[in-house]
Amino acid sequence: MTHFSEAPDPASRPENEGDGEISVSLRAISGGTAATVRGELDITSATYLRTALLRALEECIPGGVVTLDLSQVTFCDSTGLNVLLRARRWALEEHRVLIINAASPQMARLLEMTGAAPLFTEKP
Repeated sequence: MTHFSEAPDPASRPENEGDGEISVSLRAISGGTAATVRGELDITSATYLRTALLRALEECIPGGVVTLDLSQVTFCDSTGLNVLLRARRWALEEHRVLIINAASPQMARLLEMTGAAPLFTEKP
């Protein structure tokens, strides 16, 4: 079983301030980009999440790591999980790594149940 830590909320710039459904904050870190996701990952937020993750990957240096803090995700359906899996594929295609460093209990359970957890904790 993979265990995700509870990461502290990083200082960040809001990407979708005022939207109660989802927000994504990005910040540069040594060796890459950190993204904090809050809210519900579902069909209504998929386009926004996809755009935000692509931005995080673009801001990340080649060979760098994009770390995701999903500890404040309250819900994730198959559409949200699909966006995360596609973002992982895009990261690999662009010579970057996408890692989840913290997940809410709901998110951790979904990742474990689907077998996706190792994809976001191991470097290729």
